[in-house]
Order: sequence, then C-alpha cells, then structure tokens
Amino acid sequence: MKKYNLLALAALLALAGCATTSGPAGSDAAVESREKKVAATEARPAQAAVIPQGPLSAIQPSELSSQSVTALEPPPDLWHRIRRGFKMQNLETDLVKRQEQWYATRPDYIQRMTDRSRKYLFHIVEELERRNMPTELALLPFIESAFNPQAVSSARAAGMWQFMPATGKDYALKQNVFRDDRRDVLASTRAALDYLQKLHGMFGDWHLALAAYNWGEGNVGRAIQRNQRAGREASYTDLNMPDETRNYVPKLQAVKNIVANPDQFRAELPLIDNHPYFQTVTLSRDMDVELAARLADVNLDDFKALNPQLNRPVILAAGTPQILLPWDNATVFKRNFEAHSEGKFASWTAWSAPSTMSVAEAARRVGMNEGELRTVNAIPPRMLIKAGSVLIVPRSKSSQADVTEHVADHGQLSLAPEYLTRRTVVRAGKRDSVASIAQRYRLSATQVADWNNVGTSAAFRAGQQVVLHLPVRSAARAPVRVPGKNVRQVSTRSTAKATAPRKAVQPKKRR
Repeated sequence: MKKYNLLALAALLALAGCATTSGPAGSDAAVESREKKVAATEARPAQAAVIPQGPLSAIQPSELSSQSVTALEPPPDLWHRIRRGFKMQNLETDLVKRQEQWYATRPDYIQRMTDRSRKYLFHIVEELERRNMPTELALLPFIESAFNPQAVSSARAAGMWQFMPATGKDYALKQNVFRDDRRDVLASTRAALDYLQKLHGMFGDWHLALAAYNWGEGNVGRAIQRNQRAGREASYTDLNMPDETRNYVPKLQAVKNIVANPDQFRAELPLIDNHPYFQTVTLSRDMDVELAARLADVNLDDFKALNPQLNRPVILAAGTPQILLPWDNATVFKRNFEAHSEGKFASWTAWSAPSTMSVAEAARRVGMNEGELRTVNAIPPRMLIKAGSVLIVPRSKSSQADVTEHVADHGQLSLAPEYLTRRTVVRAGKRDSVASIAQRYRLSATQVADWNNVGTSAAFRAGQQVVLHLPVRSAARAPVRVPGKNVRQVSTRSTAKATAPRKAVQPKKRR
C-alpha cells in the first residue's frame, strides 16, 4: 500500500511541474528577473547537468509563465520568408534613392521580373537558408538577368546568375554542344552561392563581395590596396569603381527596399507560395525535348524555362540525367513514361565529323538537308565544320544506342571561317608524299589523301598530278615541282568557278 501511495505522490508532483496558469504571463519584475537569469546562463560556458538530490518540491503558481509561439508559424508566402532572412547592412545613399525611383516608375518591369522569378525563387531561398546566407542574395538575379535564365550579355556572360565562360568552368559548370550549365537552374545557383561565399570569406563584407562578383575579385582587391596605401577607408562606398559596379549594390538595395515595403513604392508583388515550384526527375534514356514536355503535359516554353541549359532538341541521359518539372507534373511524367516504355524516346543522336568539311558535305553524309543541319546545330553561314566536331543528327537503324557519357560530357562543335577555294592541280616533286605536300600548302594529310583517293601515308611519283583545293589567292600562285628543275609559277587547271571551301583556317584564340 505504501508503494502505491508513493507512486500517487510522484504523479501529483509531476502534474504540478507541468501545470500552467491561465492568467497573464507574470509581473514585469518576474519577467525581468527571468530574462536576467537567461542572459546570465547564456553568458556562462556550458556545464554538465546537475542532478538535484533529495525530495522534489512542487513549482509554485507565482513561478509559472507562458510565452507566445507565433514566431514558429510558417510565413504566409515566399516574400515574407525572404524578408525574415534579411541580414545585410542597409546601404543608404543617393544612388539607392535614384535606383528606387527608377524601379518605382516601371511597375510593368517589376511585374515581369517577379512573375518570371516564381519558378526559381523558392529553390534559391532554400539554398540560402541551408547555408545561413542573407536572403537578400535571392534578389540578385533581378539585377543580373531580370531572372531570365536564357540571358546572354555582350561579354558572353550567360544564365540567371551571369557566369562568364572561364568562371563557369572554375565552378564545374559544363559547357558543351549539348548543354550549358551556366543556364542550369540547380547547377548555376549552386555555383553562384559557392562563389559568393568565397568572396565573402575573402573580403569579410557582403557589399565588397557583391562588388567582386560584378567587377572581379582581383579588381576589388587592388582597389582596396590603393585606398589603404593612400590612408583612406576601404569600404564599398569609398572605393574607386566603374559606374556599373558603383550602381550594382544600390540596385540590389533598391529591390530589397521594394520587397520589404512594396506599398511605400506602390508596387504589387505577385503571390508566390512558400512551396517548391518544381521537382527533379531522373532520366534513364535519351529523350527528345518535345517528347519530355508532352509526357509531362507541360507547355514546351515552360519546360524550356525550367531546363534552359539544353542546347539541342534532345536530352542525353548520360550528360543530363535529371530534368526539372512543375511539382504536380512530375507524377504525370513518370506515369506516362512507364506507359511509353515500348515506344521510341529519341529521334536524334550524336555524330562526329571525321575530317574538316563544309556543312553541305556533312549534311550529305548524314542524310539531312543542309538548312536543317545548320538550324538544329546552330551553325552560322560561311563556316566550316572542323574535324572531331560533334553534331546532332537523326538516328538511323544502325545507331539506336544512347549517346555515351564521354561524348555527352565533352562533345564540342568547332567551326572555322569558310573561304572560297579553287580546284588546283600541281605536279609532285621527287620524294614528295601526301604528308610533305600537305605541310607545304598548310593542309591536313587527310584532306590531300581524300582529294586524291590515296592513303595518308602514300607517296607520289615525280611529276604525278596532285589535286588540291586552295584559297583563290593561294591557288593563283601555287608552285609546281618539275623533276630536275626549280620550283616555278605555272598556270593552274581549275574548275570554271570557285567551289565550296575544303580548307579550314584556324581562327585566332579569344580570351
């Protein structure tokens, strides 16, 4: 019986410890005392828990209090969530006011940008919060590209985050004939946040990190050093920068201010749910872009907006194993994919040019119309296809296998300027070969061999006629080797008119 009494007493004590009052939170003095205790506890280093000895005493009602938990409620929409994560120091300058006025007088522009952002903003905010980065950075694509993942600048920066080709490669953004990850929603966001974190680590200040993102870390570093040598301050507003960089952070601050208080600027922000817009879906087979959109029951333009990295009308599973689809359409795609499993998924494949050739010649070899080959592979006029280039061509009965990972990841399309050439006949000299003549006329051995129906290691007899296709000016002064005589200029046998080019001229390298 004593045992049961003890258990009952323990239960009563436990209930007393869990009780709460239904009245006010407590007196101001009690709250102040409690806050001081909490502050003192936080200030002390963590200690091992102390287990009290002896009998427990019930908590008195005067010691009880309650606190509001409304802060734990999820934000009603994504804009509220972004505002909660603002951490950057505000910039208050005349340039900010000027940018605020610019945006405030263009409500249609704000509407277009924010409408476009709804596909990508949730993912960016999720990534920023996961990294404990300021959510102001989720607004940066408004400044960089107006949230257009297909944007390309005059300096060849591309994508929503505007990566230059070299910087993209530094951050593992693949750029090949099939895809450009600078435009990929997931990959470019990962790379941009990696880069911004690195810059913040270098400069210890988000304004300077943003300036470096726009102007380059080396330029910002040198500007800081110049100010330090001159004994001047080296904050963002103190540095001597180009106008674009000087206005860069003020633009972001202006957009932040509009998002923080749209009513003040008479701006209307469209409702963006605090919910993922898209899902990732894994592909196991090469697939036409149009078919993927159809299986997902998604408009083709909307599909491309979520998968803007695709350069060609086919998705290669070995290179792009995942696609993005609107949240509800992902399930539709999976169901339709299973139902389509017996059908044909891709009507395109990859083909590598065996030698440098004209577009017309390549089209003839793969059985395509020249215009269609140019269009599907984005080949501009008056260009040659260089040897080893990878093109998209129709699948044939003999090429039904999916494209390999190596080709999908490394395929490049290399072009060279097209020059008018003339069929020219020269006579071989003593000990001349395919290799020696190719070297003399700056041709490839493969070209000389093809034009003369011989192997690349073949030798010519002295005086044998050798067919070449040379640029018009070079053909006019092509020398002939005659056995026993010096090299001299001779008239050449040529066709009635200039023919399609056969020789690739190497373009100058660009930075």
